[in-house]
Amino acid sequence: MRKFFIRFWRLFQSGNSSLPSLGVRPATVDDLPVVMSIFDHARSLMRACGNFTQWTDGYPSESLIREEIGLGRSFVCTNEAGEPVGVFSFILGEDPTYLVIEDGHWLNDLPYGVIHRMATAGKQHGVADACLRWCASRCDNLRVDTHRDNAAMLHILEKHGFRRCGIIYVRDGMPRIAFQRYMPSALRPVR
Repeated sequence: MRKFFIRFWRLFQSGNSSLPSLGVRPATVDDLPVVMSIFDHARSLMRACGNFTQWTDGYPSESLIREEIGLGRSFVCTNEAGEPVGVFSFILGEDPTYLVIEDGHWLNDLPYGVIHRMATAGKQHGVADACLRWCASRCDNLRVDTHRDNAAMLHILEKHGFRRCGIIYVRDGMPRIAFQRYMPSALRPVR
């Protein structure tokens, strides 16, 4: 299991300046087959790493992703050839599942952006870094949640300066660890 976690983490890690540059663009309906295969790959990695209860029963469904594409909330991370190698949802505005938080509190009540359903195709390093940087370039105040068994995502969020804020419950009633990062542009490190 540790071997799978290390492989999973290496697919997401960043900081190597020799890595090819990654871009982010809105997903299109034409991207659906590759986006759904990326989610299939992510589910397989989750299971291999011992996370058996997140993204079950075909979640996220093609109909959900199609709806998010229509609403302009679904994005793909692309390699230098323009091929999707990652996917995520980004929403500016209130998330109903974040209205109640237990065992803690949010860092602030300012407007925020939400990151959901981030996944990699397993073909490129730095996907999470590219996705999180892109989101941070659009909003200083970010919230995200993940399953307690998603060790790779927990590590990524902490590495990128997200703070654990408490527990929220998603629509199916399952708990998720809630994170937030507030970094006004004036305080961001120059890269």
